[in-house]
Amino acid sequence: MSKKILEIKDLKREFIMGSETVHALRGISFDVNAGEFVTIMGSSGSGKTTLLNILGCLDKPSIGNYFLDGVDVKQLSRDELAQLRNHKIGFVFQSYNLLPRTTALENVELPLLYNKEVSAADRRERAINALKAVKLADRHDHTPSQLSGGQQQRVAIARALVNEPVMILADEATGNLDSRTSYEIMALMQELNQTQGKTIVFVTHEPDIASFSSRTIQLRDGHIQKDTPNESMRSAKEVLENLPVTDDY
Repeated sequence: MSKKILEIKDLKREFIMGSETVHALRGISFDVNAGEFVTIMGSSGSGKTTLLNILGCLDKPSIGNYFLDGVDVKQLSRDELAQLRNHKIGFVFQSYNLLPRTTALENVELPLLYNKEVSAADRRERAINALKAVKLADRHDHTPSQLSGGQQQRVAIARALVNEPVMILADEATGNLDSRTSYEIMALMQELNQTQGKTIVFVTHEPDIASFSSRTIQLRDGHIQKDTPNESMRSAKEVLENLPVTDDY
């Protein structure tokens, strides 16, 4: 049996807004096994952002349970949550969140600065290896302003990999990119998933992007509307190869 990385059980999240109670999540349950590539979809108001914050250990459920790699998140203190985030989750954001005056290599090293068990030499070596994994070994001394949007997102993915997390959690990671660059990022995600066995949870509102994952969870009004395997998962690499070449690239 595959190891469960995420276990969500009857998860509810409620917010008090003045005299009203907003039910953002209304009792959802699902698991994600090691090595899965899952997309989570939903329109505004579906509960997608609330779920993302809980999965990223930035928030806790009101009712129900969330286990990350066997750890009961609900029982953790704020400091313990921060430590779990740093060791177990690699974040990839829509806006890259890179330090502008810092090189690609130094940006990738950042999560390891909080890990006292990693020496400076080991930190650098792991960051170099992470940049190699995203095919940016020759850009390690470039700052974000010297990199394209796609290259900046690759740096962000390298930063997510450097701590060797149990899960990569991506939030609209192709949202700021053109179609070709989006497919390049999805080809990289598929490669990380299929050749390195990385567990990926990818939040998106684009069905086109979701078609590159092996399973899609659709949220609506705080409920899971659908949770289906993608029987005809597309290859982003093949889509890229079949794109017409234009003068813009």
